[in-house]
Amino acid sequence: MNGNGAPPRVGDVTAVSALSAASSASAAESASSGASSAGSAAASSARTKLERGRGALGPALELVHTGRAPTRAVLTAELGVTRATAGAVAAELEALGLIRVDSRPGGAGGTQGRPSHRLSIDENGPVALAAQVHSDGFRAALVGLGGRIVATAPGKVTVSADPAQVLGEVVEAGAALLAETGRRCIGAGLAVPSAVAEPEGTALNPLHLAWPAGAPVRAIFTQCVKAAGIDGPALTGNDVNLAALAEHRHGAGRSAQHLLCVATGHRGVGGALVLDGRLHTGSSGLALEVGHLTVNPEGRPCHCGSRGCLDVEADPLAFLTAAGRTPGPEVSLLQQARDLLREEYAQQAVRAAAEELIDRLGLGLAGLVNILNPDRIILGGLHRELLNADPERLRAVVADRSLWGRSGGVPILPCTLDHNSLVGAAELAWQPVLDDPLGTLGAAA
Repeated sequence: MNGNGAPPRVGDVTAVSALSAASSASAAESASSGASSAGSAAASSARTKLERGRGALGPALELVHTGRAPTRAVLTAELGVTRATAGAVAAELEALGLIRVDSRPGGAGGTQGRPSHRLSIDENGPVALAAQVHSDGFRAALVGLGGRIVATAPGKVTVSADPAQVLGEVVEAGAALLAETGRRCIGAGLAVPSAVAEPEGTALNPLHLAWPAGAPVRAIFTQCVKAAGIDGPALTGNDVNLAALAEHRHGAGRSAQHLLCVATGHRGVGGALVLDGRLHTGSSGLALEVGHLTVNPEGRPCHCGSRGCLDVEADPLAFLTAAGRTPGPEVSLLQQARDLLREEYAQQAVRAAAEELIDRLGLGLAGLVNILNPDRIILGGLHRELLNADPERLRAVVADRSLWGRSGGVPILPCTLDHNSLVGAAELAWQPVLDDPLGTLGAAA
């Protein structure tokens, strides 16, 4: 999986406007048999400048994509290039249909003098198809640059035991969105509630789905995407990993260097770690299976064969059970748990259940703090609701049980993005464009 590190600082380059013209001129010079040594040197210099200019496009696009370059002046400073070069890079990205450059006065300005050109995502630009499968259903969406959800298909509430059938249905829903909107698609990403083994792209342990262990989800997803006539790569990742990626780029994890994300969605508990701006997935994609930390040795049996894991002690089903409620089939377990926490928290049984889960969650987080020493923790799903219900209790448990919690504490914040796993799935598809905008979109234009 590609990471999301801060863009590298790029050395000063000459203006890269009309990159294709520069490329043609360079090729023509190289083809001339009578070129002098000075002409050859000039051609070589032109090719070098062209490549350096192209190399600035990706970092520039990522700066705008993540909201870190709202103006051309900021883009110039962040890239470490001349003003002319930054202008040419921005113009090239605008020509590719990725960003908009607004030179009208007013709004955001530069440091001194006339206001700097404002940079924003082109709202009519291309999109990625994002898909998410979970224990209570699936959802498809179209996501543009900047993590902006353009359109969503109604989520389905049943998931069969056949991954090919499920992925075929979710891709079909996404293809219908593309047909309705007429948007250009650059690729597709899929979030699944399982560790995804690399490089095979298999769902190693979809414990909360009836899918077979080791289901080749990436291969199936790729086949479905191609069968639907959708161009671009088809990539797959763990849902909490992708939620962390989305939050780091667009939400509560921005600017964190060592970000720990822990979340409970519809069933189970997952975790993810962003180190120095890059998603840490381990040697084969299986890192941070935090759901199988033991937080209650005498607790509930876990699907993994152990007992008292965070996965079964701090998820929506655990909360409903602790509160003495029998889950119904009308809405998802996550929605039932959220509604109970929000609407009936004053009841003693509900408050006691919330405190029990907070204590279990805090114990797990404290162990992770001791091992990983993050500079920020973000919580998603029901854990976000538990944090909002009693933030002081959770922070006190983490501080009391962790070595470093006593000396200043670790900020614990709620995730801020709706459908962050969907946004993260789209980030997988957007990554090749962020790496080389001209190579991916220019060639296809």
